Amino acid sequence: MGNSTSSAISKEILEDLKLNTKFTEVEISQWYENFQRQCPTGRITPEEFEQIYTRFFPESDATSYARHVFRSFDTNDDGTLDFKEYIIALHMTSTGKTTRKLEWAFSLFDVDKNGYINKTEVTEICQAIFKLIPKEEQSKLPEDENTPEKRANKLWAYFEKKDNERLAEGEFIKGVIENENAMRLIHYEPLKHLHSPPVHSLLLKPALVHPRFPLQPHCHSGPTPRQSYHLDTVINH
Repeated sequence: MGNSTSSAISKEILEDLKLNTKFTEVEISQWYENFQRQCPTGRITPEEFEQIYTRFFPESDATSYARHVFRSFDTNDDGTLDFKEYIIALHMTSTGKTTRKLEWAFSLFDVDKNGYINKTEVTEICQAIFKLIPKEEQSKLPEDENTPEKRANKLWAYFEKKDNERLAEGEFIKGVIENENAMRLIHYEPLKHLHSPPVHSLLLKPALVHPRFPLQPHCHSGPTPRQSYHLDTVINH
């Protein structure tokens, strides 16, 4: 982007974001300026996105979970996140209604993006979630949740589907809303970050970063995303 276009957001994108999120024009404009400073290319790569998760979960392996979150945000499948995708994702995972957040959760579990979830995909996401849990916490998990496979089996059972059947978005949302345990199993909620903002939000609101984790984005020569954290902060706030 040239300097003449990078300093101000286009009217079209601004109006679109105002229409599709709860953010104000001032918020969007300020975040755009921050985004441009942190990420001069105007794009966030998967590697850059993973950095903030890695730093937010220093005792865990957050790489695979971050990749899945990135994939769910990359709505045009071009392998990067632009400002519009980032802000819409931020809205869905932080300020939207529970149903909207669960729509995003469904997209996270829909690994192949075919509009349905199967047990293999649930297991894959449960494996990624499990890697976020520190070893000492894993040892304290209930017997029927202390491996990714057991977690996936327990979660899948709430949807009353056979192992070879698939789950539509509406069925997923209904099943999670009606079962507190299902809601709990689709995310990981670390105690020390209970009231922290979603991880990927940290790119645009550095002031919200937990003081113990002074995250500074690095996008090529710029950022690392800020708010998607994981389903816990996302859904429970």
